Amino acid sequence: MDAAPLITIEPGKRGGKPCIRGLRITVYDVLEYLAGGMTEDRILADFPELTLEDIRACLAFAADRERRFVTAPGG
Repeated sequence: MDAAPLITIEPGKRGGKPCIRGLRITVYDVLEYLAGGMTEDRILADFPELTLEDIRACLAFAADRERRFVTAPGG
């Protein structure tokens, strides 16, 4: 999945952290919810402005960052 269209970075919003579709919900927020045991359904119920595709984009974004970190020269 290409997360790029759904993940935005704006310098003045949430300290420049990657957010979902320009909302004030960060990729980190969603990952923390999932890591804390929240189900996708619960996240969608608590944040109706999100979609399942948004959650999947957060996972894809994090996986891509991890891949880049691991394969970076000297990494």
